[in-house]
Amino acid sequence: MAEPLVRVQNVFKSYYRDRLEIPVLRDINLDIARGEFLGLMGPSGSGKTTLLNLIAGIDRPSAGTIMVDQQDIAKLSDRQMANWRSRNIGFVFQFYNLMPVLNAFENVELPLLLTRLSKSERRRQVETALGVVGLSDRMDHYPNQLSGGQEQRVAIARAIATDPDLILADEPTGDLDKQSAEDVMSLLVQLNTEYQKTIIMVTHDPRAAESAHLVQHLDKGELAEREAMR
Repeated sequence: MAEPLVRVQNVFKSYYRDRLEIPVLRDINLDIARGEFLGLMGPSGSGKTTLLNLIAGIDRPSAGTIMVDQQDIAKLSDRQMANWRSRNIGFVFQFYNLMPVLNAFENVELPLLLTRLSKSERRRQVETALGVVGLSDRMDHYPNQLSGGQEQRVAIARAIATDPDLILADEPTGDLDKQSAEDVMSLLVQLNTEYQKTIIMVTHDPRAAESAHLVQHLDKGELAEREAMR
């Protein structure tokens, strides 16, 4: 059996407020196969975004192991982690996190500035990413000239510009109207099926979750039984 792309083993995560320990995740075990589309659902405060941030290397577990493509990411230094994350992770946020003073092209190019690509190579990858999300004709537009759905598609283009194996999406439809949400989910399905991207998506939206192959439910920091969607 092929090694999973992501393996979360016996992971605990706590935060401290003064001397008070606040547990967020308790003994999480999760294998995510390469090419999987996993939905994470659960009530607010259940630890969904915390788990996503741990897999992304944005945060570190209090205990346990997180392996991504057989790399134990918790053992990386902060600098190594930043370099690893820029090459291997595409992150899509609920509120887009676009730079308002940069146009669509420049926003998508941002993660590529951390690489050794030449200017012409960066341009080619940015144009490819914007083409994938259907915004080749909007690359000179600034965020305030785009609709919410278009802003999120620019954010997805930025996430895929480095061609990462793993895309992590935190409530990607949470700030969108129904049609824009459907468009974004269609794009994520396309990235999964046509480009073989592994996707882990946190969502409150049952309609968005229907696009996932599997849905895991977090409640009070613990994983419940998984639910096959298709």
